[in-house]
Amino acid sequence: MYDGLIPQRYAMALYKFASDNHKTEEVYNVMRTVLASFDAEPSLEKVLANPFVGRDDKQKLLVAAGGPGAGPDYLRFVNLILDHNREMFARQMAFAYRDIYRRDNKISSVRITTAAELPADEQKRIDGLVAKAYPDRVLEIQHGVDPSLIGGFVIDVDNNRLDASISNEILQLRQNLISSN
Repeated sequence: MYDGLIPQRYAMALYKFASDNHKTEEVYNVMRTVLASFDAEPSLEKVLANPFVGRDDKQKLLVAAGGPGAGPDYLRFVNLILDHNREMFARQMAFAYRDIYRRDNKISSVRITTAAELPADEQKRIDGLVAKAYPDRVLEIQHGVDPSLIGGFVIDVDNNRLDASISNEILQLRQNLISSN
């Protein structure tokens, strides 16, 4: 989705620049805010790709997407991508930077989805089990609820999935019944 050469090059350049200035974590947090802004407003990507939207308006949108924590380094980056007409890749660049930072800092993204809201002690217990399975990683854990799971849970760690949901068991049983004919 975001493995293009242009976003990777710009993200790597930003990472090296931030590293030289000891601000990789600060820029990482800004890029997480940028990604959240794109998720909250899906039309942002279309507006940035629109040639009829002026440079100043695009700059304002990208700066706002960075949130209040966006410092002068992010503003320099925004101006760089605008100067080179690469603003349509802003979201992919943020993804690429996030991945570079996570790889270099041994951070894993964890999404724990359950069929119903869990009590805090149960969430902590599951978090602890995941942390035990990945002792050499820093975990960024998010919890979610999806009633369609019926029961059980799904744990996504980076690109790995453990699906212990009732809906998955039903699907597996159905596939076994179909394949046995």
